[in-house]
Amino acid sequence: MNRLRRTYQFLGGSWPIAFAMMVIVIFVVVGVLAPVLAPQDPNAQDLVARLKPPLSPGHVLGTDVLGRDVLSRLIYGTRVSLVVGFTAVALAGVLGVVVGLVSGYFGGWVDSVFMRVVDAWLAFPFLLMAIAIVAILGPGLKNIVIALAITGWVVYARLVRGETLSLREREFVLSARGLGASRPAIMVQHILPNILAPILVVATLELGVVIVTEASLSFLGLGADASQSSWGQTLADGRAYITQAWWLVTLPGLAIFVVVLAVNVLGDGIRDALDPRLQSRRNADTPV
Repeated sequence: MNRLRRTYQFLGGSWPIAFAMMVIVIFVVVGVLAPVLAPQDPNAQDLVARLKPPLSPGHVLGTDVLGRDVLSRLIYGTRVSLVVGFTAVALAGVLGVVVGLVSGYFGGWVDSVFMRVVDAWLAFPFLLMAIAIVAILGPGLKNIVIALAITGWVVYARLVRGETLSLREREFVLSARGLGASRPAIMVQHILPNILAPILVVATLELGVVIVTEASLSFLGLGADASQSSWGQTLADGRAYITQAWWLVTLPGLAIFVVVLAVNVLGDGIRDALDPRLQSRRNADTPV
C-alpha cells in the first residue's frame, strides 16, 4: 500500500490518475485470475438459454446467441487483451529502442538507411499493415503479437533516435568515450538510462492503441481462434443481434473503452510527472 501511495503522489495525486490506476489493477487481477473468477466455461454452449438478458438467473450479464455466459467471456477476454497488449508493446519497444540507439549514435549512412526504412514504414496505415501481416501469417494470438510488434516499433525508433542525437555529444558520453568504453557499453549504460522516461510514456500510451487494434483484428475475424474468447470477437458475434440483444456489443465495447481510457489517463500522468518543467512548477506552487 505504501508503494502504491508513493506512486500515486509521484503521478500528481489527482483523482483521475487514482481511478486509472485502480481500473488497470482491477483488469490485471481479473485477467490473471480468470479461471478462478469466471463463473462458467466461456465456451460452454447452452442453446436453451440463448440470448438471456443481463441479471438472468445464473447469468449476471446474460448470454450470447449460443448460450455462452457473457461475463465469463468478458473475463477471459481481459486476459487475451492484456497479454497481447503488454507482449506486443514490449517487443515493439525493444526493437524500436535498438534501432533508434544504433541510428542516433552512429549517424551517417547508418542513420540515413534506418530513417528511410522508418519513413517507408510510416507511409502505410497502422491498422492496414497489421491486417495484411495477420492475413499472411494467419489468425492466432502469436501472429497478432508479431503483427502489432512489427507495425509499432517505428514510434520508439524515432523517439529514441532523436533523444540519442541530443545526448551523444554530451559531456558524460564524451568522458566515457575518452575512457575507452565501447560503443555498445556507451549506448546501454550511459545513453539508454537517460531516455527511459520518454520511452515509458510512449509505451503506456501505445498500450491503449494496441488493445484497440487487437480488438479490431478480432472483430474482423483475424484475431484469436474460436476457443479463445476476446472482446473484439464478442463484439463481432453480437453485431447481428444488436437490436434484440444490446448487451452483446455494449458490454465488450464498454470494457474496451474503460481500459483504454484508464491507460491513456495513466500515460498522461506519467508524462506530466516526468516533465521537468511541470515538476519545477509543481514544486514552486507547493507551500514551504
